[in-house]
Amino acid sequence: MTDYNDGFEHDSPRSAAVNWWIRLRAGALSASEKAAFEAWRAADPANAAAFDDMAEMCGFVESLAPNRPAERRPPTTKRPLLAGAMTIAAALGLVAFIGLDDLSAWLRSDIYAGVGDRKSVTLEDGSRVELDARSAISLHFEAGRRRLTLLEGEAWFQVAPDAARPFVVEAAGGAVTALGTAFDVAVDKNEARVTVTEHRVEVASGGGAVIVEEGAQSAFAADHAARAPESVDVKRATAWRRGKLIFENRPLSEVLAALGRHRRGYVYCLGGASCARRVTGVFDAEDPAQTLREIEAFLGLRAFHVTDYLILLHG
Repeated sequence: MTDYNDGFEHDSPRSAAVNWWIRLRAGALSASEKAAFEAWRAADPANAAAFDDMAEMCGFVESLAPNRPAERRPPTTKRPLLAGAMTIAAALGLVAFIGLDDLSAWLRSDIYAGVGDRKSVTLEDGSRVELDARSAISLHFEAGRRRLTLLEGEAWFQVAPDAARPFVVEAAGGAVTALGTAFDVAVDKNEARVTVTEHRVEVASGGGAVIVEEGAQSAFAADHAARAPESVDVKRATAWRRGKLIFENRPLSEVLAALGRHRRGYVYCLGGASCARRVTGVFDAEDPAQTLREIEAFLGLRAFHVTDYLILLHG
């Protein structure tokens, strides 16, 4: 049997993937190291998926670096290793600069949907989870409880019945316990919003608890009790599952933040008056460029493209 231990302790396939990616980019591996890498990758589908995600993310980061003409210098035996180290430093530096939050969520999560990528996963208990773009969940299944943490973004849960193992989603310092079938949880900064699509849930936060029935919504934050449930249009509240972005009289800054989950890079509005402009409409989440053009036209704004990665809106 091949020993695929790389010599480091890792909390998850993601942290091991980071180490393997760095070692592969730093220089040629020995035959035994290559065998260890292949054995690690083949040992668990989660390992292969984590490494592929890491390679894709860092490949995108490296593509942002400007192309520079090659310098003519005398070759040395150290230059390939130095060049590899510089590439790694540049890539990881750019990750830290433009995507540290994404990288942090990716490393801590068990299920991750990247920018512009919705994902549907069936859990080991038969429950189903749908993640919106730029969303992350960690799993903590135990003998007497099925506990999950929504680290970032939004997710819809269809819970498999199991009276002996409550299904609990933690977010923003509170906990949502399923008392039926299906519900949606969204995290926005330090607050979470829960929308019940079937049956009901219990929301515990700030030392109190409320029951949210089907067709209702509540919101909560750490050390604050959940708001009293209010009736909502469930289809509108979960439009992201159909690839739609629906806004009704929402400030432009909030709309751009939602759009940022579906496109790589940043879009900023310049000036308080512009950022406070209100937006109403139904947009296609799978075509963020067209959505941005429609918002520009609707509000009479202009877009200044610093790069494809950075766009500034102004009046």
